[in-house]
Amino acid sequence: MGISLLTSILALQAAVGLAEVAGLEGDNAVTVYYPSAGEAQTLKRGPFTLQLARDGAPRRGNGRLVILSHGSGGNPWVHADLARTLVEDGFVVAMPLHRGDNYRDLSAPGPEAWQRRPLEVSRAIDAVASDARFAPLLELDKVGMYGMSAGGHTALSLAGGRWSPASFRQHCESHIREDFQSCVGLATRLDGGFMDGFKTTLALWILRSRFTDDAWRAHTDPRIAAIVAAVPYAADFDMASLKAPRVPLALVTAQGDKWLIPQFHSERVLKACATCERLAEVPGGGHGALLSPLPPLSGLEGELLNDPPGFDRATLPAIDRKISAFFREHLR
Repeated sequence: MGISLLTSILALQAAVGLAEVAGLEGDNAVTVYYPSAGEAQTLKRGPFTLQLARDGAPRRGNGRLVILSHGSGGNPWVHADLARTLVEDGFVVAMPLHRGDNYRDLSAPGPEAWQRRPLEVSRAIDAVASDARFAPLLELDKVGMYGMSAGGHTALSLAGGRWSPASFRQHCESHIREDFQSCVGLATRLDGGFMDGFKTTLALWILRSRFTDDAWRAHTDPRIAAIVAAVPYAADFDMASLKAPRVPLALVTAQGDKWLIPQFHSERVLKACATCERLAEVPGGGHGALLSPLPPLSGLEGELLNDPPGFDRATLPAIDRKISAFFREHLR
């Protein structure tokens, strides 16, 4: 029996462990999912009920690390289903909690957080590498990275893309009505009423006063060797910088996305990028389809994140397996 096959079998037999690693340079703790010899137990984390071996003894899997970058306002459990699939294939999975843009702290979403996020990903790799439980089990010359929504923006940055706060503003100046939610988030919505003109005028005034810096932002990490961007925020990127990404780059798209309208974001990347692949299209899915199942949300948040009528979540495990297979192919 080959070593790679034996490793895969052992990983499948292992429980999924859950642990935290201290963040570096003031970062939040990094949540780690991993193959474990421990016994799984039922854990409640926010709205999620998970079967995990909390602080269980790690087992060696395939020796590779994948970093997951959550979307705006996210938490360490929104991609628990994807993390489980990756761990069952032998990966160690680490999720930084991005400062100023997470479920506990939404003080700085948007361009301020986008500038920090790629650096936080690099430091999350460093944090896992310095932890005595995981360092002996990993080879960090090839690390995978997955990001969704704002995390997809992080992924595109690490793929070699460059963006600026001014380009974010310029996109919104040109497309404020067509792509309103990507410019204002959950602050308000356009509903066809007489206040829509005031809402767009106020949004543009705020954007023009805050986002004047036209300096390009860029950060890459030579350890990251394969990237998946899922329903990414992408309208503020210089598309020429994504024509030939420095590493294999795949996208997961959702044509029903009402938050990040595909024509301005994911489809724009695919049109510009000569080497990217559409790894999967979520059939009938909206912006929240790639999150682990949430309870029904109300108001604008629900309109943007709840599953659309008729959407079948039974299609998602196959997409998670495609993501894992992409990393197996490019990190081996």
